[in-house]
This record gives sequence, structure tokens and C-alpha cells, in this order.
Amino acid sequence: MKICGIELKSNTLVLSLIEYINDEIKYIDVKEKKFVLENDENKDSILDFKNRLDNFILKNSIEKIVIKKRAKKGNFAGGAITFKIESIIQLNSYCNVVFISSQGIAKFQKEKEFDFPTSLNKYQEQAYLSAIANI
Repeated sequence: MKICGIELKSNTLVLSLIEYINDEIKYIDVKEKKFVLENDENKDSILDFKNRLDNFILKNSIEKIVIKKRAKKGNFAGGAITFKIESIIQLNSYCNVVFISSQGIAKFQKEKEFDFPTSLNKYQEQAYLSAIANI
């Protein structure tokens, strides 16, 4: 099963793709590591973003997307654009979308032993953790 972990930051979608087969996790180093929504008030920009994401899902045969949850209110609340991007992701017609909390990721890190792949960029770590913690 191919799983794409996602972390949302401002107008950016950070991706990490893994393949989970026979209890083994394999990181897939793809060219596209993030997508940026250039203008969230422009329909063409939103459609371009959605089309790039849909093409990524199809090209990589992704079966599940796991999004790291953000707070809806308080000091660490996600920005409005991240919730718009989240909706775009959820509206894809190709794979299931689920969410994982920061607490769920922290629990996974305490209970499981793992190493980050050497080809994984530092900014992709939370997306990677989202994917592997939801297997």
C-alpha cells in the first residue's frame, strides 16, 4: 500500500511517500516534495493546485493520504489557507484521506523504534511521521 503523509504549513503542502508491504516500510524519494498554493483567492490557482495534487496521487498510485492535524483555535491554530488546502485534499476522488494528531505521532515515536531515511529532508519529517504512524 502506498501512503502519502502530509504536513500543512502556510500555503505549502509538504509530502512524504512510503510503501508499506509485508510489515516493511519503504520511503519513496519522489521529485515532488511539496506543493505551494500560489494564490488562494484565484480560482485558476486553486484548480492548478488541485490538478497537480491529483496528478501526483495518480502517478504514484497512492491509496491513502494521512494529514497531520492542526489546531482550529488557540496559539498554535492553523491558518485559514491550510484549511482550504485540507479541503482540496479531501475532495480528491482517488484515495482515502485520514487525519492524525500530534499526540498520535508522539505516542508512535515513544512506542516504536525507527530511523528517518537518509534521503528524507528535515522539513519532510512530520509528513513522514504522519504516514508511518497511521499504518
